[in-house]
Amino acid sequence: MKDAGIQTGDVMIVDRSLEPKNRSIVLAVIDGDFTVKRVKIEKDHIYLIPENKNYDPIKVTEENEFIVWGVVTYVVKKV
Repeated sequence: MKDAGIQTGDVMIVDRSLEPKNRSIVLAVIDGDFTVKRVKIEKDHIYLIPENKNYDPIKVTEENEFIVWGVVTYVVKKV
């Protein structure tokens, strides 16, 4: 998520009570793995979009075990 300003060592504040909106940055679990991505919500599909050009978007399908664990609301930068 480096292109969103989230770097290794930063601390994220995640609000589990919020519903993700299109373009929200979320902490999600897909097939047992935690990931931080921007969520793209379309009519029939959900995509997890990385903010790093070295990674490809992930299309969430019915075959995936998927849950949004929470919405990232703040990032505390490491000094």
